[in-house]
Amino acid sequence: MARVLILGAGISGHTAALVAKRKLGKHHEVVVVSPNTNYQWVPSNIWVGVGRMTTKQVIFPLAPVYKKQGIIFKQAKAISIHPEGDASKSKQFVKIQYVVGDMKGQEEKVEYDYLINATGPKLNFEAVEGSGPEFYSNSVCTYDHAAKTWSDLQKCFEKMEKGEKQRFLVGTGNGTATCQGAAFEYALNITFEIRRRKLEKFAEVIWISNEYELGDFGMGGAYVKDGGYITPTKIFTESIFKEYNVKWITRSAVQKIEPGIAYYENLEGEKKSIEFDFAMLLPGFAGVGLKAFDKNDEDITAKLFAPNGFMKVDADYTPKPFEEWKASDWPSTYQNPTYGNIYACGIAFAPPHPISKPMKSKNGTEITATAPRTGMPSGVMGKIVAQNIVEQILTGKEEHRHRASLAGMGAACVISAGYGFRGKAATMTVFPVAQDWEKYPKWGRNIKYTIGEVGRAGHWFKWAMHYLFIYKAKAKPFWWLIPE
Repeated sequence: MARVLILGAGISGHTAALVAKRKLGKHHEVVVVSPNTNYQWVPSNIWVGVGRMTTKQVIFPLAPVYKKQGIIFKQAKAISIHPEGDASKSKQFVKIQYVVGDMKGQEEKVEYDYLINATGPKLNFEAVEGSGPEFYSNSVCTYDHAAKTWSDLQKCFEKMEKGEKQRFLVGTGNGTATCQGAAFEYALNITFEIRRRKLEKFAEVIWISNEYELGDFGMGGAYVKDGGYITPTKIFTESIFKEYNVKWITRSAVQKIEPGIAYYENLEGEKKSIEFDFAMLLPGFAGVGLKAFDKNDEDITAKLFAPNGFMKVDADYTPKPFEEWKASDWPSTYQNPTYGNIYACGIAFAPPHPISKPMKSKNGTEITATAPRTGMPSGVMGKIVAQNIVEQILTGKEEHRHRASLAGMGAACVISAGYGFRGKAATMTVFPVAQDWEKYPKWGRNIKYTIGEVGRAGHWFKWAMHYLFIYKAKAKPFWWLIPE
């Protein structure tokens, strides 16, 4: 009997667990370790953050699903990986600490034959003083963050209804943050809700971002086919912001937040500030802080993880100038190069470099949008990692027939621009996510499959996806027929 141990129960880890268990059946074990009680469909946190969905609509408890599927669930936090075992035993294991119940605080060694690191990110609010829901800015990264964000947003609506003007600051709250798409979506949903309440004359919505230009989205921008024309995402995004009356500040890194004021630096090295009444600024990501030790209890964390805390996989981490970056730099199997039975997927793997050209201010401050690897790519990675491990267990052969490089994988992003019958959405697909200039020398991507449009159909598609993917995540009948 083989044991597959999965750390994390987000989109990537949960997908890997369901796929692995379905294919392995009763003769092998799948164990999931996660500190979270609930699964959350993160894309819909946007609607929680504007009061159009409740937290109960975007979450469900993990334990009943795993019990029904025959997956062992341990609600605990992974502390350290021991890929060589220790002096007393040769079997590799992960040390975990329980976070709830009678075993809260107790530690346990969980052995494994194959390990999937799908821990996701640490939300690195502390990188910017005063950042985060505990201080002076909001977030929609988790359902409880989104609920607090809605609570604060309501107060602003109440003030506008009394004739008081409010300034909304939305975007990235760190010079190397990712998820510009989620922040962009939230900005549009705020403006939609303001218009729905007929409060436009009392509102000012300002976008602030580390992107070199609008529409970068952490993937170096794109050229999209829209109505027979090929348009850069810069123009695509600017036109949407102008339609929704959103002003913008780009090429900037938020460095400090105080009550009602954000301090930032731009690429010119200028130190500026902007006042606000409400701020939703997404943080940078870091690894969750897992340690690693060899059989002699020597720290080998640097062997498994990059300096940012994300796990090394089959990527080319050789330092090289931007002009020499290639599609082949990106991993495709997510296997750790040192320990072949360890994999990392979703946000947990270390990218070889950004997709966007790295930038620094004249003062040396990094101001670069980080590569996105959430949502659809995370699900695909979780699936192919599970498939490859299953085949190794069942055949004894390490072939890695299933691959999913960001430089060979497409992604669809549906950006809601309002909820309800009058809601719209900006729909964009890119193929591949990371440009391949050797294969597609003109556009960097296959322009036939890189498209963008705005309309109501996209909104209803996103609304349908919410229910479809929660159905899939609950492992309802024939869930595996729904693609990632």
